Amino acid sequence: MSRKPPSGAVVEGIDFGRWAVVLCKPDAVERGLVNAVLERIERAGVSVRSRTDLIAEPWQAHVVYRDMLADPGRFPANLPTRMDDAYSGQRVTVALAHGGPDIHARLRRLIGHTDPTKAVVGTIRGDLGTDSVAAATKGGRLVRNLVHTSADPASARRDFGTWYGPERALNVSDFDRCSVILCKPDAVERGLVDAVLERIAAAGATVANRQEVTVQAWQAHVHYWDLLVDRDWFHDRDIPACLDEMYAGRNVAVALAYGEQGLHARLRDLLGHFDPTQAAPGTIRGDLGDDSLSTALAEKRLVRNLVHTSDDADAARRDFGTWYGAGRSDLLSPELPAQSTPAEA
Repeated sequence: MSRKPPSGAVVEGIDFGRWAVVLCKPDAVERGLVNAVLERIERAGVSVRSRTDLIAEPWQAHVVYRDMLADPGRFPANLPTRMDDAYSGQRVTVALAHGGPDIHARLRRLIGHTDPTKAVVGTIRGDLGTDSVAAATKGGRLVRNLVHTSADPASARRDFGTWYGPERALNVSDFDRCSVILCKPDAVERGLVDAVLERIAAAGATVANRQEVTVQAWQAHVHYWDLLVDRDWFHDRDIPACLDEMYAGRNVAVALAYGEQGLHARLRDLLGHFDPTQAAPGTIRGDLGDDSLSTALAEKRLVRNLVHTSDDADAARRDFGTWYGAGRSDLLSPELPAQSTPAEA
């Protein structure tokens, strides 16, 4: 018979004194402020990683706010209903923040007062918040204040187990269930990265470890090795020059998608035909694409079709090495490393 772990000890061997969970609430997602919130945290000198977009289940909000639910004397009797209305089935984004032993206090100061109208200028809620406790109370709902961070190491343990639970761990070598998403330069330039990743998350994949990358020429060459090897099929275009023009020195966004067996085929179906004009409605390229193969051919360039996902497990392994680099196998699972290291001064 297994022994029940101590209360709150979701993960053993991790220094939660230096790790916090950042929860970007449904209002931050709906207002398109997730990037702004996480960038503010990073500018404060805190490392942010393992960003994950998901649909909140009722129990997750209940656990995160268990102290409020267990203190009916301070909060209204219908608090559980208000909480379910605010979170259940809604999109949230979570990320892990790493810093020094004062990380929890620093983040709490940075996000500001619970009531955005009382949060000082320079805090996230003070600068970006638009709601108030008074308006929320009058409307019989929770205040919309954008973001939550763990209050202390014990709550960080709970928050980690709540949002990144053990069922989310993946075998590092299991690329059958992990795909690399490449949001191409046209997706970045048109401001469609969030929309693309949200569509993938809505299809049931867990999206994490989003990173912005300025492309080096070699990355485009490795990624599109098949076009280069078979460039004699494209006698009308200079494929190396096309790749360099489209990618080298330009910005892309990459992320990892986790799912069940068959993930690669499902994501390729979701993307749609490589020519956006032939992609079916309901696919990402069909709904969001604005280029065509015929136009690309006429202009002797590659078609702009927003996004790539790995074709299969072997491609995912190559794509991961290309865009995340050697020695980054820790990113293949949303879990924390077994041993934290102190933040650099």
